[in-house]
Amino acid sequence: MTDEAEKYEVIVVGGGAAGLSAGLVLGRARRRTLVVDAGEPRNAPAAHMHGYLSRDGMSPAAFLAAGREEIARYGVELVRDRVVDATRGEDFTVRLAGGAASGAGRTVHARRLVVATGLKDELPPVAGLVERFGRDVLHCPYCHGWEVRDQAFGVLATTSMSVHQALMVSQWSKDVTLFLHTVSEAELTDGDLRRLAAAGVRVVPGEVAGLVVEDDRLTGVRLVEGRVHDREALFVAPRAVPRTDLLVRLGAEMSETPFGAYPVVDATGLTTVPGLWAAGNASGFAEQVVNAASRGYRAGAAINGELLMADLDAKAAEAAEAAELAVATADPAVRR
Repeated sequence: MTDEAEKYEVIVVGGGAAGLSAGLVLGRARRRTLVVDAGEPRNAPAAHMHGYLSRDGMSPAAFLAAGREEIARYGVELVRDRVVDATRGEDFTVRLAGGAASGAGRTVHARRLVVATGLKDELPPVAGLVERFGRDVLHCPYCHGWEVRDQAFGVLATTSMSVHQALMVSQWSKDVTLFLHTVSEAELTDGDLRRLAAAGVRVVPGEVAGLVVEDDRLTGVRLVEGRVHDREALFVAPRAVPRTDLLVRLGAEMSETPFGAYPVVDATGLTTVPGLWAAGNASGFAEQVVNAASRGYRAGAAINGELLMADLDAKAAEAAEAAELAVATADPAVRR
């Protein structure tokens, strides 16, 4: 028999923008909800987040702290732990890794499950990138372009798609150099070259060895052959690694994209597995913080509506069954 204390209406796996937003909506809808947070937000290296109306410039840590306080107001539980397994039967059974806060091997149950585990960024193996990532090694001009506007930009190419990144960042600076790195000049099309020239982007062939850093700031990019190009900010395209193992384990249909495999979902984030939702970067590559929060909101509202209708249908069926039983067991004289 399942311990009632470990039964929830909804479990949300992941305590980032998407997970907290789903938790907030569900808490306000008076649903008993548990958020399980492993504490590994994708944007942790960044000092500030941008493009979120009314939250522009806020630190990711402060944003998450505010979100945790908000869900607590509505009785949503949050536990710092990691989900190690989940199965689906009559409901979802979720096993946690265990720790001081949750207890060793804790197992919890829910009628519905939201996976908002996000993704992690794997940077190219160039010396200095990891240490500077989120500071002057950047990946998204919409997130950080304004803060480094008009500086000397570099773009580290890892695939021919890096041309697009170089063209995009030219909106924020007219001093852009595309370092081809592991991409050969032959991979650039005539259209690429025409656009790069029109944007004023310089193209430098040759592999990049590492960064030049002085007084804790990026000052240059060093090629393997030894030449150094003065640069103040370097844009890279990390390899996105979706944290979708839980979705796969539960049988969700996946779709291959240039940025990894993501679940097939409807407009609310519902996967092909009944009762299982995906939100935020667990549902797609390009979900910025504001988009992830929106995805979480949609999932939470959809789940509440689905649970409500399921419960009403169950009550209606019980009432109909009771009425039929009453007729069947009534005194024959009464039935006449």
